[in-house]
Amino acid sequence: MHCLPENLRVVLVEPLGPINVGSVARLCENFGVQEICLVTPRCDVLSFEARQMALRGQVLLEKAQQFGSLLEAVADCSRVVATCGRIDHGSAIPLKSSEQSLQWLLNGIDTGPTALVFGREDRGLTNEELLIANQVLTLDISSDYCSLNLSHAVAIVLYELQRLSSPRQKVDSESLPSALANPLQLEAFLSDARDLLLDVGFLLEHTANARMVKIKSLIHRSAARPEEVALLRGVIRQIRWAINSPRS
Repeated sequence: MHCLPENLRVVLVEPLGPINVGSVARLCENFGVQEICLVTPRCDVLSFEARQMALRGQVLLEKAQQFGSLLEAVADCSRVVATCGRIDHGSAIPLKSSEQSLQWLLNGIDTGPTALVFGREDRGLTNEELLIANQVLTLDISSDYCSLNLSHAVAIVLYELQRLSSPRQKVDSESLPSALANPLQLEAFLSDARDLLLDVGFLLEHTANARMVKIKSLIHRSAARPEEVALLRGVIRQIRWAINSPRS
């Protein structure tokens, strides 16, 4: 079987159940995923139950890195796809089909580390966490009951990714897409932008969060590269300097 790319990681945010975590480790071993990241797990991920479910995935379980936030777990990733069963009404976060998002992920797999993010068993990912991802996928299941067991969701997504990636055409290095700005670079830019927009009165404290969600969604859709984000941060710094400089 063709294994998934080496630079792919599976990220679990605050997993509740050791059986689910062990099952995900087993699935990652099944599909050749070599890295699992855990964001503040709410269970003992090395418990007897987790190890029992992991079977040959125990090694992955033992070397899984733990992080304090989703942003830390995907900070170096060039492409991040999060999973979601439902979106709050009126949200600015667009949902993609699994095929759209996973094909997009594969198209940039050679440009740096990539991540698939799965949320909590009881409440999924928050809107703030979903906005850290470049794209958000949803699975085509019944709208009457759209919540999947964590390990089942991982199994479906990894199978679909495997189906799309094998056999992959070899791509000439000159035609590879450029690496996208990683989440840490985007968050730093958006923090600078928010501060400036508050200072000049474009944003107001009580509506800033809602408007910044729209700006963040726009930046994600633009697929900005690191040098483009650096350029925008330079513009912000120059504007701030001009505002604060004494006029002669």
